[in-house]
Amino acid sequence: MDNLKFPLLANLRKVHFNLPVPRLVEEAVTRGEGVLASNGALIVRTGKYTGRSPNDKFIVDEPSVRDEIWWGNNRPFPPDKFDALLRRMAAYLQNRDVFVFDGFVGADPKYRMPLRVVTEYAYQNFFSRQLFIRASGEELKDFQPEITVISAPGFKAQPEIDGTNSEAFIILSLEKRMVLIGGTFYSGEIKKSVFTLLNYIMPKAGVLSMHCSANMGRDGSTALFFGLSGTGKTTLSADPERLLIGDDEHGWSNEGIFNFEGGCYAKCINLSREMEPQIYDAIKFGAVLENVVYDEATREPDYKSDAITENTRAAYPVDYIPGAVIPGIGGHPRTVIFLTADAFGVLPPIARLSIEQATYYFISGYTSKLAGTERGITEPQATFSACFGAPFLPLSPITYAELLGEKIKKYKAEVFLVNTGWSGGPYGVGQRMELTYTRAMVRAALSGKLSDIEYEQDPVFGLMIPRACPGVPPEILNPKNTWHDKKAYDETVRKLARNFADNFKKFSSQWPHAAAAGPRLV
Repeated sequence: MDNLKFPLLANLRKVHFNLPVPRLVEEAVTRGEGVLASNGALIVRTGKYTGRSPNDKFIVDEPSVRDEIWWGNNRPFPPDKFDALLRRMAAYLQNRDVFVFDGFVGADPKYRMPLRVVTEYAYQNFFSRQLFIRASGEELKDFQPEITVISAPGFKAQPEIDGTNSEAFIILSLEKRMVLIGGTFYSGEIKKSVFTLLNYIMPKAGVLSMHCSANMGRDGSTALFFGLSGTGKTTLSADPERLLIGDDEHGWSNEGIFNFEGGCYAKCINLSREMEPQIYDAIKFGAVLENVVYDEATREPDYKSDAITENTRAAYPVDYIPGAVIPGIGGHPRTVIFLTADAFGVLPPIARLSIEQATYYFISGYTSKLAGTERGITEPQATFSACFGAPFLPLSPITYAELLGEKIKKYKAEVFLVNTGWSGGPYGVGQRMELTYTRAMVRAALSGKLSDIEYEQDPVFGLMIPRACPGVPPEILNPKNTWHDKKAYDETVRKLARNFADNFKKFSSQWPHAAAAGPRLV
């Protein structure tokens, strides 16, 4: 136990340090935590929590960080309650086995941080080993973590004692650089809580921390893809013609971009080899499938089924993707792409943004919910998530948006807004943009073919719309051309513009020059 170097975690039955993948899989299967699928992946179920639990996530209200935190977005937790909860977790873990993963976050050696994940369950340690950056034997000697995560899903909080909202909790101490997770088996809480810590730490080092995917062309040029769920971020960045750097979390330093992680965590509902061959083939021995339905007799996964949840997930090392960039480091991005799925059908399929517009649309983080996806939603609804990742931002979005603007300007990146949503009318009237056209537009942007062509300006959103794009019918580039009812188009444009303006009001007083880059209300 001395090797754990954590005094509170005493009297443990056995500590399994840095077990290799086969041993972790054996432990998980032996302990009844999961079963092996026909493709070799470990299938687990996460119980009642099949996704993140945002109402159960807290940041400790410590004096050293209190004045920095974006409390409008984060729930405070008393320091004394954190210490008491840690002691109760430690007592719960006594006389139990725990599993320890030691590795890193940050592919760039200049910024990487040693990470320790202590878990009650073998499969969560397996998940951590495959998602974060693995350490060599030499690097494990005298390992000293700078970030520590303790996950005990079997330990359920008592809100009246612990000050939590429910039995589940995800509590981050930025001062101690420690995360406590309990009451939930969903492994994504481990991944995203570490990301939240990095979103506090990295900007202080001049690194823009980003919720985005990144890839690299054969010529070494890099690109970033921002987008909320359902916008096509994973699909468009996993391009067989380009090399994947990472699918979800990156930093942009003065040296270039780098992956925070060593693995991918892809949604796999309706996954098929035909549509996403790289992801499909990455699900094999060494991968974890969460909440995927399978045939009891054959152990064949059924990716089409949402009987457990639509949020089925696959976790696997990034080097399971052919041609992945290892280590996940690239130069300064030549192209930055913001993805949105506009169900109103009024944003152009691609538009070029100025630096001011880039910061505006970044801090807005727009996409839309579809009618019928949630109870009570009968028409498309605008959804905004600051910096395309508000749940993971401990600091004000302005902090990240200012860094983005500085880096775009300094390194001369081109920024495009790409609408993978609807054309010819809103959801239910129009049609979703064809993936072949979206791919053609993205490839044109990445190759520089949209740099020296003629543009026209949208009169309300101010976006610069290309008049031509290789492989794309020119008549679909301006969304108004695709609507039969022009009056309905104008009304819908104004409605969405008001949604943008209403959302941005909370930032306008602090950032008036960015607000000026938003839609013109008429």
